[in-house]
Amino acid sequence: MNIIKSFLILGLLASSFTAFSAKVDPTRLFIQTDNIERLPKYKLIKSVKYLFDNHYIVNTDNAHRLATLLKNNPDVIDIKKNYHSEKSQLPTIEPFVVGVSQTSFKNTTRFFNDPKVDRIWSFESAALNGISVNRSYNFPLSRPKEDIIVAVVDTGVDYNHEDLTEAMWHNPNEIPQNGIDDDQNGYVDDYYGINTLIKDNLGKATGDPMASHSHGTHVAGTIAASQNNYTGVAGIAQRAKIMAIRAVPNNSDETDADVVESFLYAAKHGARLINCSFGKNHNEGGSIVEQTIEHIGKKYGVLVLAAAGNDYGRNIDKSKTYPASFTTDYLLVVASTSSSGALSWFSNVGKKSVDLAAPGSSIYSTVKNNRYANMSGTSMATPTTTGVAAELLSHYPEMGPLELKRILLTTVTKDKRFQRKMVSPGRVNLYHALQYTLENLHNN
Repeated sequence: MNIIKSFLILGLLASSFTAFSAKVDPTRLFIQTDNIERLPKYKLIKSVKYLFDNHYIVNTDNAHRLATLLKNNPDVIDIKKNYHSEKSQLPTIEPFVVGVSQTSFKNTTRFFNDPKVDRIWSFESAALNGISVNRSYNFPLSRPKEDIIVAVVDTGVDYNHEDLTEAMWHNPNEIPQNGIDDDQNGYVDDYYGINTLIKDNLGKATGDPMASHSHGTHVAGTIAASQNNYTGVAGIAQRAKIMAIRAVPNNSDETDADVVESFLYAAKHGARLINCSFGKNHNEGGSIVEQTIEHIGKKYGVLVLAAAGNDYGRNIDKSKTYPASFTTDYLLVVASTSSSGALSWFSNVGKKSVDLAAPGSSIYSTVKNNRYANMSGTSMATPTTTGVAAELLSHYPEMGPLELKRILLTTVTKDKRFQRKMVSPGRVNLYHALQYTLENLHNN
């Protein structure tokens, strides 16, 4: 086994969605009532947060006892516990290995002046197993019309990174670091986004979305690192704005409640895309996350993009992982490819569950503290696709989430090796997507 693969095994063992026994959050429950005017009132309830369609998160000191009481309440039609599982660490930064990290690829673009952009092999043409980012910028077919807000639900984002400061979303109605909820949305100082992992005594998210791990910062850079600033790398999308949401701890132990809150915050604050480079094998909490994806897709026009997982070729049609195995149309699931063009050796597949593939092996991007590095995983393939989606939306912002998904699936670079492994067997292609949209939608 070569040194590169040996290292990646060590890193990806941590990021695979391997099954662990689920534990119950003792402080939160999901409930659904049949009458919004008659919310249950018990001393055990510390606070209640409305979600959507008579769904609520209830904060308590004793979720088990409260659930027992609520079962006897005629106004409560559904109760779901907030599960989580103990997991290993997320992928770590790959060392500089000769032939991978220090390689500049052939087709140097004329468009970018960013000094390290040539390390991003995925920018190459489809013929070189990339997604044709260079071609899209060297030979533009159209111009972007507006900024697209992209929520990165992850381990947080280093919003002070030299290549991300200009790419960050800012809450226009919030004054940073004044300790006040200026826009009265329930979150204090949510200037860059929110952190659902740190809460006050009533269960309100109070944390800063600054990165706790480089995973989320790497994802953000792939999507939207500043272009042509003579610094570092470049993101795929020139007018994406990153909304930072920290909902994934360093051990990848996200809970359904934190995911649901993150999705709703993102949608209500203008995100058109949500990147989810996380997952888990259990779904004891039921369908609340899937219902949330469906809700924000229909009401706010949001498309959620999720990683297929890194369980070494596992078929997630049969052995589920979440959110990737949900069936809502407002979810797009991404497998990973390598610079050879083949599926990455670690990538999960699924003829029904996985939609398409994108480069995810040894992707060079931003990491914490003004640094840059390679990481590998479907966690990296997902923001590659999200970047393409954001660039396409910025050119055609009138496009809805289902139309966007259809175009991404239609315009992949086909690969026979991917047959029966995903819905649209191929690699996402930015140039094809822009060309197809121009020819088939813009002219009509």
